Amino acid sequence: MNITKTNVDELNAVVTVPVSKEDYSAKVQKVLADYRKNASIPGFRKGAVPMSLIQKQYGKAVLLEEVNKVLQEKLNNYLVQEKLDILGNPLPKVSGDFDWDQEDYTFDFQLGLAPQFTVDLAAKNKITHFKIVADDKMLNDQVERIQKQYGKLISKDTVEEGDDLKLTFVNEANGINNTTSLSLDVFKDKKTAKKFIGKKVGDVVEVSTKGLFDDDHQLMDYLKVDHAIVHGLDINVTVTIDGVTTSEKAELNQELFDKLFGEGVVSSVEGVKAKIKEDAEKQFVQQADQKFLNDVTEFLLESTSFQLPSEFLIKWLQNSGEKQLTEAEARAEFAKSEKGLRYQLIEGKVMTENQLQITFEDLKAYTSEMIKKQMAQFGQMNPTQEDIDGIVARVMSNQDEVRRLSEQVMNEKMLNLFKEKVKAKTKEVSYEQFVKEMYGE
Repeated sequence: MNITKTNVDELNAVVTVPVSKEDYSAKVQKVLADYRKNASIPGFRKGAVPMSLIQKQYGKAVLLEEVNKVLQEKLNNYLVQEKLDILGNPLPKVSGDFDWDQEDYTFDFQLGLAPQFTVDLAAKNKITHFKIVADDKMLNDQVERIQKQYGKLISKDTVEEGDDLKLTFVNEANGINNTTSLSLDVFKDKKTAKKFIGKKVGDVVEVSTKGLFDDDHQLMDYLKVDHAIVHGLDINVTVTIDGVTTSEKAELNQELFDKLFGEGVVSSVEGVKAKIKEDAEKQFVQQADQKFLNDVTEFLLESTSFQLPSEFLIKWLQNSGEKQLTEAEARAEFAKSEKGLRYQLIEGKVMTENQLQITFEDLKAYTSEMIKKQMAQFGQMNPTQEDIDGIVARVMSNQDEVRRLSEQVMNEKMLNLFKEKVKAKTKEVSYEQFVKEMYGE
């Protein structure tokens, strides 16, 4: 009797696998014969134990094991031969009155079938692919930061705008007593910052923690407040000024230029800005591409509609792990993973339809470029090809690294495909504008 498949609906099917005596009998007898050769039972010489005794003691367990091996082999071969696209793994339909004393058996398995759907990359959308530019404000701010970073630190007695302060935050009732350094511009409200202007070392200022910083999580850094109470915390703290410093800006001269970029590479402020702009915009491309990739992913999830064999997958989740889940736990797990599963199916469809594959040469070239960039960061600008090839070989001998790099290569291929086929508008923005677009602030 051949294996049969009965479709319950478009997403669920039952496969019936027959196992006859001819499929397993010889295997069972061989295993029992091996048991007999090695059995050590009191009253019998080794190898002379009656087969009837071996059969009585081990027969049922060996039968179950060998039938299961035949069953799994038949089922796996069938799935491969029929090219069935399934989700999860086949689930056996358990029968409470299954009779192991018969000679021929029939087993039923539930299958969750992958849905049929289409992906339209060229569909109308509202996606924007941003081009981030380093504007004059950003370049001027960066030059000023460099001047402060390489400038001379000067201690002061009185607080002025732009100073850096060493402060101790205290609220005994809530166990707060922490000393930290910050600049006045970290406070969310300018009125709070103004409380410190004109104060001297040793003076005490009282502030409220509510809205003290842009993000309540910053209370964890500056006040060492526990995350469990940080959200919306509204208490008063006393702030003692332990120290005041300001920076005397470094002079924009050739000595500083050489320190920043190497001897003779830059010879003017305009050259410094040009280098900052070049380096920054290389980084901006990665950030803009990542947002584009995220936006396309969300668009595809929203615009590609299909059903999943949800009940089957919930049942599969109940039984697929080391610990069996309750139905409620499995439903919660499915709810968390459904979006990821949907995108895996969409991504697989896109890869198949556009013949996106990763070759060994793709992986080797990507790894080689990655290593060159890493070496350049440490000042090794001209490594030999032999050095590169040696490192590549070591990296690619690690299967975990190969898997991680393969994901990165495929992401890059998907990104390039999306740039080619997804009809997104292009918009040039400053980094400040991009952050607002990214976070809606």
